[in-house]
Amino acid sequence: METRAQTTAQITARTTAQESAPQLTSRLKGKVALVGGATRGAGRAMAVELGRAGATVYVTGRTTREHVSEVGRTTETIEGTAELVDEAAGATGRGIAVPTDHLEPDQVRALVDRIDREQGRLDILVNDMWGGDVFLDWSAEKQPDMWDMDLDKGLRIMRLGIESHIITSHAALPLLVRNPGGLLVEVTDGTEEYNRRYRKPLFYDLAKTTPIRMAHDLGEELKEHGCTAVCLTPGWLRSEAMLDTAFKVTEENWRDACAHVPHFAISETPTYVGRALVALAADPDAARWNGQSLSSGGLAQEYGFTDVDGSAPDAWRYLIEVESQGKPADVTGYR
Repeated sequence: METRAQTTAQITARTTAQESAPQLTSRLKGKVALVGGATRGAGRAMAVELGRAGATVYVTGRTTREHVSEVGRTTETIEGTAELVDEAAGATGRGIAVPTDHLEPDQVRALVDRIDREQGRLDILVNDMWGGDVFLDWSAEKQPDMWDMDLDKGLRIMRLGIESHIITSHAALPLLVRNPGGLLVEVTDGTEEYNRRYRKPLFYDLAKTTPIRMAHDLGEELKEHGCTAVCLTPGWLRSEAMLDTAFKVTEENWRDACAHVPHFAISETPTYVGRALVALAADPDAARWNGQSLSSGGLAQEYGFTDVDGSAPDAWRYLIEVESQGKPADVTGYR
């Protein structure tokens, strides 16, 4: 069953539809997107918002209603994501679930061949594959030095956060560049500015900084084909796991968590980065961002969209200017 996760996502979907449907629907009608890692969190929301905007969205991941990945959360599946895409899209977009392990080149090639066979094009590729948090202990008082961390776990983190993105881009970019205007979106955690600091442990730091460099490098290659690459990060994300596991709250009462972690007041729903992606993909001048590190909060200032509550949190600026400076939590001027 997907009761809890689906309920949270559906509440967000209904709120979004009520508040912003005229601005979001049909902007990407006729476009074809692949969201790798769309099982939950930012990936799920980006798939839903692409569908709401009219795109046909292939959603992939390892957790299905028959199989659960090492992440271990049975409440979110790619079939559930596809259904949420259909619910948001109405008669315009469509969600198509394809079980895929993005570390298996044969599976990824088969996925791309299917998109080519069924659609004949790919306009938007989102590399949001991750799943490495299960190998990290964020509750520890201090993160381990590289040589003290289990090597197998560290290398698995690297494979999940980097190798999966490389395999997917290698297979899918030949289809993307077939038509000018294609968009590659590398998804990470943290802006280039924020990630200049060391985000211990080493394996996590590398997994989250590498997509920024990948977007820069692939942007150089894609621009010769009239296509664009960017790296996009949400802010402090109120994902399903963050709500029900880390803070034991729901989307409805998430502010209760601020009593224990005051800076959580700057957090945002996954829908916010989904709206950022739609605004970017619908921009005829998106090439101006080629190779850059972007955030949901930064793009909100550029394109004028908001989170589902009407606010526009700028989390990474807040984390740099307030949280990292040891100042008391105060989101005034940051959302």
